[in-house]
Amino acid sequence: MDQRPGNAMLSPGDFVRHPQRPDWGLGQIQSMIGSRITVNFENAGKLLIDGTVVELEPAELPPR
Repeated sequence: MDQRPGNAMLSPGDFVRHPQRPDWGLGQIQSMIGSRITVNFENAGKLLIDGTVVELEPAELPPR
């Protein structure tokens, strides 16, 4: 099964948010292998996301 269309636009290093888990906070993509996306979230740690199930939302870095 192919990953969700929006995930194909992402690459390692990009910042994202999980649409169903805003409490996880800002995440940074660590790797993408097929539909498996490893993301390090600020409040949930490093998690493996199934790109065929979840379409991650691109996010901007907060201003400093």
